[in-house]
Amino acid sequence: MTEPQAPRTGRALLLERLQTHRTFLRVIPLMVLVGVLLGSLWVALVAAPHSFSAPRIVKIEEGVGVREAANMLKANNVIRRADIFVVATLALGGETKLIAGDYYFAGPQNALTIASRMTRGDYELDPVRVTLPEGATVRDMALLLSQKLVYFDSQSFIALADGKEGYLFPDTYYFLPTASADLIVRTLENNFYRRTEGLQASIESSGHTLHDIVTMASLLEEEARTLPTRKMISGILWKRIALGMKLQVDAVFPYIIGKNTFQVTKKDLMVDSPYNTYLHKGLPIGPISNPGLSALEAAVKPTPSAYLFYLADMQGVTHYSKTYAEHLRKQHLYLK
Repeated sequence: MTEPQAPRTGRALLLERLQTHRTFLRVIPLMVLVGVLLGSLWVALVAAPHSFSAPRIVKIEEGVGVREAANMLKANNVIRRADIFVVATLALGGETKLIAGDYYFAGPQNALTIASRMTRGDYELDPVRVTLPEGATVRDMALLLSQKLVYFDSQSFIALADGKEGYLFPDTYYFLPTASADLIVRTLENNFYRRTEGLQASIESSGHTLHDIVTMASLLEEEARTLPTRKMISGILWKRIALGMKLQVDAVFPYIIGKNTFQVTKKDLMVDSPYNTYLHKGLPIGPISNPGLSALEAAVKPTPSAYLFYLADMQGVTHYSKTYAEHLRKQHLYLK
C-alpha cells in the first residue's frame, strides 16, 4: 500500500512554478526559431524563381490536369516546385483540371497566387495601349508593336503587311498581349477604310486613283506638318506631274536609304530606286509610309497656286517660288 505523500509547502509550490516558468522561457525562442524557419521554407517554396523573366504568357489547354499544368509552369520558370503548386491547387479545389486559357504574367507571382488564378480563370489579360504615329512605315510599326506586345511576331507582321504600306492607318489601338500579327494587320487595314470613308466621294471626283492619293499623301506626311502647308505642296506636286516634271521630293530618301533631307548628298540623288523622284517622273511606285487623315485630305484637296517650287528652311518654314531661278536664290538664302 502506497504511503500518502506529505503535503507540499507553499515554498515548494513556488519553486516548482518558477522552474516550470524558466523551462517555458527557454522553449519559446526555440519555438519562434522553428516557426520562422518553417515559414521561411514555405515562402521559399511558393515564391517565384529568382530567374523569372517577365512579361510572359503560359497557355493552359482545355482538359490539362493539375500535375501537367504544374510541370508546364515549372518548365516555363514561373514556379519553383511543381509539387507545391499541385498541393496549393488541390487545397483551393482544383482537384482534376484547371480553367483553360492564356495566363499573362506581368511580373513574378508566388505559387499560391498562380494556383488561385488558375482555379478561377483569372488571366490578367488587359488590353495594351499602342500608338502608331502618322508617317510610320510598316517596319516602324513592327518595332513599336514588338515593344508593347509580349509575343508579337515582327517578321510575320512585316510579311503579312507586304503590299499594304500606306493602308495601315496610324492611330491609337488597344490590343490584348496575345494579339496575332494577322489580327493586327487586319485591324489597321480595316481602320484605314473606315477612317477614309468621308473622303471617298472626293477621291472618286479627284481624277486620281486611291493608290495615287495614298502615295501622294505619304509624301505630304513627310514634307510638311500643317494641313495648309500640305495642301499648298499638294497643289505644286500635282501640277508638276501634270506638266511632266520630276517631283524631286527628298522625303523618299529615308525610305530608300535611311537618310533625311539634310543628310542626302548629290550621289544619293542618283540612287537607283523606283521610289527615287529625282530619277523618275511622276509618283513613286507606292507609298513611302502610312499617312494620317490630314495628309490624305491634303492629297485629295490641293490648294491651287502659281508656284512650282518649294523648300523648307532649317526652322521648318516653307518658302515657295514660281521659277527655278527664284528657287535657287531661296536655296542660297535659307539653306546655306
